[in-house]
Amino acid sequence: MANNQKFTAPSCVLLDLDNTIYDYAPCHEAGLRSVTQEVCETLSLSASSFESLYKQARLQIKDRLGDIAASHSRLLYFQRALELAGLGSQPLRALTLENIYWRSFLDKAVLFDDVEEFLDDLRIAAVDVVVVTDLTASIQLRKFLHWGLDRYTDWIVTSEENGADKPDRKIFELALAKLGGVEGAVWMVGDNIEKDARGAKEAVGATTFIRTADGAPVDASCVDVGFGAFSELRRYFREALHAPA
Repeated sequence: MANNQKFTAPSCVLLDLDNTIYDYAPCHEAGLRSVTQEVCETLSLSASSFESLYKQARLQIKDRLGDIAASHSRLLYFQRALELAGLGSQPLRALTLENIYWRSFLDKAVLFDDVEEFLDDLRIAAVDVVVVTDLTASIQLRKFLHWGLDRYTDWIVTSEENGADKPDRKIFELALAKLGGVEGAVWMVGDNIEKDARGAKEAVGATTFIRTADGAPVDASCVDVGFGAFSELRRYFREALHAPA
């Protein structure tokens, strides 16, 4: 749909984390690079060998577990990579690698411009925000606190808590249930057409805003707006807030 469409002001906003409010790829690359360096220095494995083992391990874990939070677990990936290398599970080393990965990941994780300003706009207008995100609760809560999102919202739902990844409808229903139910419009802000847009629209009838790298409109019936910068979302929100009743 055209980005000049008018919207009803939200009673609450559901907000994805990964690749929506920050750029995931460089953070992942930094984390994996630090882990690879550690492995090369402490084990008799080359960087290319470890990278191959990691990819195999990730695919095996995802294939075995399906669409649940644990299928994203770096701890399980590293443990399985060590096993594939013939080194056993090595709990201490697997935990060390996980800590190295996430420390380097978070060191690189910077919010996109205007994310905090958008959240502050919502806070000032008394619009509830619920973070709705895949992955395990432990690391998603660490990200939540790393960026200080607790200044803007008290609410978060992870797929670990829900029992299944998005687009499972229960994760969106749980988000609204935490607020005691919602009367009025719900906005979903994410980056994935199927998981965020289709999932939220089919589950709770959300108005959907999908971040794209180039900010181009998204040609999908479940997406109301494709946007590139959070300054655009601020404009949509201001217009909706001040639209005639």
